[in-house]
Amino acid sequence: MTLLVSAAPAAEPLVLQDCRINAGAPFPSIKARCGVFLRPQNPEQPNGKMLELSVAVVAALSLDPAPDPLVPIAGGPGQGSSEFYASTYEAFEDIRRNRDIVLLDQRGTGDSARMDCDVDDDIVEGQMSAEQTRIATEACLESLPHDPRFFTTTVAVGDLEALREALGYEQFNLYGISYGTRVAQHFARRYPDSTRTVILDGVVPPQLALGPAIATEAQRALDAIFARCAESESCAARYPNIAATFAELEARISAESVTLTLPHPVTGAPEEVTFNEDQLAGAIRLLSYHPSTVALIPFLVDAAAHGQFAPLASQYLMIAGSLADSLSLGMHNAVMCTEDAPFFGGEGISEEELGATYIGPMLVDALRTICSVWPAGIIDEDFKAPLRSDLPVLLLSGDADPITPPGFAEIAAVDLSNYMHLIGKRQGHGQAPRGCMHEVMADFVEHATVADLDTSCLERQFAMPFFLDYSGPSP
Repeated sequence: MTLLVSAAPAAEPLVLQDCRINAGAPFPSIKARCGVFLRPQNPEQPNGKMLELSVAVVAALSLDPAPDPLVPIAGGPGQGSSEFYASTYEAFEDIRRNRDIVLLDQRGTGDSARMDCDVDDDIVEGQMSAEQTRIATEACLESLPHDPRFFTTTVAVGDLEALREALGYEQFNLYGISYGTRVAQHFARRYPDSTRTVILDGVVPPQLALGPAIATEAQRALDAIFARCAESESCAARYPNIAATFAELEARISAESVTLTLPHPVTGAPEEVTFNEDQLAGAIRLLSYHPSTVALIPFLVDAAAHGQFAPLASQYLMIAGSLADSLSLGMHNAVMCTEDAPFFGGEGISEEELGATYIGPMLVDALRTICSVWPAGIIDEDFKAPLRSDLPVLLLSGDADPITPPGFAEIAAVDLSNYMHLIGKRQGHGQAPRGCMHEVMADFVEHATVADLDTSCLERQFAMPFFLDYSGPSP
């Protein structure tokens, strides 16, 4: 379905009341003003079924704030922006000195008409057979409370523009992380006059479909991690030829999975876990996102290769469980099956190339199966075109990012005339919380220009050294 969606006003005024937002333990709750924003499920039927979207405004620290707030947009797709902000709020405190923070849980996520499915979370990581995936997807569709065709980016940017009007702001400063960069780019395309600045962190270019490159970029990142270990005297001495050790571990666990009993990372209750090649791939991929968990990879791989699977399996349970809790599967599928899966093939990545990675084709195969059942949603005709704009845009990448490498930002920038691209050395996915990036972002938003932006502090960015044992890196 293709449609240019209008940002029709809400049916009722938006009333905000005192509240607190949080991302769960161990994060602190944050004082805000919250409200329920009513939006039509189908933009073509403004008097039809309405959705309740969750809004929070975190007030600026200044008594005389700037008129244009910052709007953080979460990734996933499927994570709520309020939860994302509450987990990374310190990265935006310099901006909040002079600006409100406006948070809209995108429709289908967080507390905004959430589109959850009561199915096994392994479906996201491709850890089910094709038949299991199809059955689980059909069950998911039957259980959804709303029509998934109306939970795409095209519709969501209309919600965001309507919120701007309802709150009385003249313009937004946009920050998008990962999938959120896609939302930010499309908002700037649809509503350039409503956009003052754009920060894209871990850039997803509109031209590319998320999916096929996940495995190849993850492999590239893992190869770089092993190369970095080989270049480190202490890491190379402790884990000689760690790449070969990982290959041997892969082969062994592919031939025979391991069953072990572990304490659940949240409840502490004993849980029997079958650790196979899919869990191994999932663990390594998720650990590759953050420089602090990257530091654990050689240690965990070496321990598993010597029969100690508990540390690696525990890390997988903890990270994968956190990811599954934060993602709304129904919204995730609505986006991927409209904006990505129909465009697979344009990246020129062959099945042979996918098969040569440690992840293999499982994620792509799972998405193809899911999307063979899932209904296609609303998408604008120009959605896959690069953003053409002279708005000030700050692009942020990590050279060790396993999913949105620096090259993606350059693809997105092809028609941008007023941008700067900053690349964090040995940094993974998401640069806002890293080092002094919060200062750079605040300077950019304050002056709305990339000219004379002082980025010298980024030369001091830190990446955790590799762990040599349970105690950590060498002194």
